[in-house]
Amino acid sequence: MAKKTKKLHFRFGDKHIDYIRRCRENTYNIAEGAVRAGKTIDNVFAFATELEYAPDKIHLASGSTAAIAKLNIGDCNGFGLEYQYRGRCRWGKFKGNECLYLKTATGEKVVIFAGAGKADSYKRIRGNSYGMWIATEVNLHHDSFIKEAFNRTAAANRRKFFWDLNPSNPGAAIYKDYIDLYREKADKGELPGGCNYQLFTLTDNITISEQRRKEIIAQYDPHSVWYRRDILGQRSVADGLCFQQFADDPKRLLTDRPDYDFVQIGVDFGGNKSAHAFVATGIKRGWGITYLMSRRIEAKGVTPEQLYQHYADFAAACRAKYPGQYAYTYADSAEQTLIAGMASRFPGIRNSIKNPIIDRIRATNSLVAQGRLHYTADCQTLVDAMCTAVWDSKKLEDVRLDDGTSDIDTLDAAEYSWERYLYQLVKTGGTK
Repeated sequence: MAKKTKKLHFRFGDKHIDYIRRCRENTYNIAEGAVRAGKTIDNVFAFATELEYAPDKIHLASGSTAAIAKLNIGDCNGFGLEYQYRGRCRWGKFKGNECLYLKTATGEKVVIFAGAGKADSYKRIRGNSYGMWIATEVNLHHDSFIKEAFNRTAAANRRKFFWDLNPSNPGAAIYKDYIDLYREKADKGELPGGCNYQLFTLTDNITISEQRRKEIIAQYDPHSVWYRRDILGQRSVADGLCFQQFADDPKRLLTDRPDYDFVQIGVDFGGNKSAHAFVATGIKRGWGITYLMSRRIEAKGVTPEQLYQHYADFAAACRAKYPGQYAYTYADSAEQTLIAGMASRFPGIRNSIKNPIIDRIRATNSLVAQGRLHYTADCQTLVDAMCTAVWDSKKLEDVRLDDGTSDIDTLDAAEYSWERYLYQLVKTGGTK
């Protein structure tokens, strides 16, 4: 009896169809543009089609983390590889890496999923030779991983690359060293295999309704770098204030009736030229966050014992004014000695997760834009910090300036207090 199959129903616009067709003839296939423009789905469809008759057995799929690679390429909102090969695939392990085993028209293929965002990520893909490589958010890949992936595909029988990315800083290395270089060489006929590049905008995805498009746009500060990149599809330099929309009118987010389900505290440890910072945050499941109280203490001359007493006083003041369930305190994981000292004196002390700073800034801006971030009158140091934080204009990467001219310590403490829920808050609109 034949196995039941399920058709995937997805509508492609003309620009997407043309891009996918060009993938057949080109070695380098690069889809850049706005969020929800359909870039990743295009590459997954093209990659899945090539896998059916690819002469190589092992292939590579990567994201900034392995989890992102599995989510964007494996799942892809119901259109990923595991759905393209429904009934013909299984998840497993290959030499310690998570992978998808696929039954194709030309035998079993293995797609290894790997994280690429860290300096040592390349070590995870050593030892294998790969045929094709599909990468999501390639601008967030570390350069050492990109170089290693190219080396690992050098002996492929059918060498192909499928990259997607949201626009980044126009001076970023991903353009200078790879994408724009390949396009220039291809135009001159100097790139073997050719380069298939396409820029997509939100309106190019014909599966998104006008109502949904408005909902996506509403998640962004129209004055932010993220709006220019993710909505307009423009390469743009991060400049000016990190939290422009907040700084324009902070009072609109001030509340004297905080609504939260539980409270977490973030702690950043300072050095001789910075400060210790404490921030308590009320978290509302399925909604957002409210900063309840912040405090900043100059670190110079403060002993560990004095620091612990400052924390105890801060926590006690919070509990007295904002009662309820207090979950955990997340402290700067770079200072293990101080954390060990706190943990020996107080319950619930944990290491900060330290999500990338750029992700924390993006999440904060999204919450502000949607009115899902509030604060009380006990957060003046945090308000000052958010109103003065700026981008480092001297860097090609998106970096928050940290030269002592603004209060980065309080921002770090604030972000440590809720970053465990960062991706849930941004992707689903809540913490559920």
